Amino acid sequence: MATPTPAPKATTGLDRLALAIATLGPVGRMPVAPGTWGSAAALLVSPWLFLPLPLVGRVAVLVGVLGIGTWAAHHAGRILGDEDPGCVVVDELLGQWTAFAPFHLAAGQVGWSAATPWELLALFGLFRLFDILKPWPIRSVERGVRGGLGVMLDDLLAGVFAAAFYALLRLFI
Repeated sequence: MATPTPAPKATTGLDRLALAIATLGPVGRMPVAPGTWGSAAALLVSPWLFLPLPLVGRVAVLVGVLGIGTWAAHHAGRILGDEDPGCVVVDELLGQWTAFAPFHLAAGQVGWSAATPWELLALFGLFRLFDILKPWPIRSVERGVRGGLGVMLDDLLAGVFAAAFYALLRLFI
């Protein structure tokens, strides 16, 4: 069972906003595996909020999530007294959507096919694998970049690795 997140030290409106963004509302407060729940939430909302966008829109959303998520993760870390608290899952949203970003675009596909849910689940699994195992350079970024940016960048890289690995798999499937 996960260690409970310490109670926040401050309760200003800005603090509450940062915590709400960083934890994706109640998602980061799940008692077991909040990172997996954060990725699952990203997967569930992606068909409406992310996948319908063209590549330029997807990149813009990712840049926005990176910027806002960096601020929220940094602020939440200060409030909670932990630079990378487990309840902060906005980084999973960034990483999962990064894995989805090139989805169907390279093949020129538009819309959904019968394989789409399985492909999304495969990308979900690959992202979680890279996020948990943290092969080089993901682990180096996690350890070397401090604050909210470090929280966000290792998941961004895990998403890039997942997308690249999936693209390689697609060549042989």
